[in-house]
Amino acid sequence: MIRFQQNARPRTDTPSHLFAIGQTVRMKSRTGLVNKAAELFEIKSRLPVKDGSPQYRIRSDQETHERVTTEDNLELADNPAS
Repeated sequence: MIRFQQNARPRTDTPSHLFAIGQTVRMKSRTGLVNKAAELFEIKSRLPVKDGSPQYRIRSDQETHERVTTEDNLELADNPAS
């Protein structure tokens, strides 16, 4: 028998965001796809978790639009100046 606690606290075990606003990241390369010159993106905002992975709004200087992606698609840019 399952009992539900009244006034139970909400779960706090949701994943936390790894990247901070303003950090430079790149999309992880996918097998079989050409990585467009390791395009760099800046984290513009943090968004809610989707399917267990935190989301971000990112933007590249080479594009006129922003993208939304999950954290599992991003990696920290080692050398943002290059």
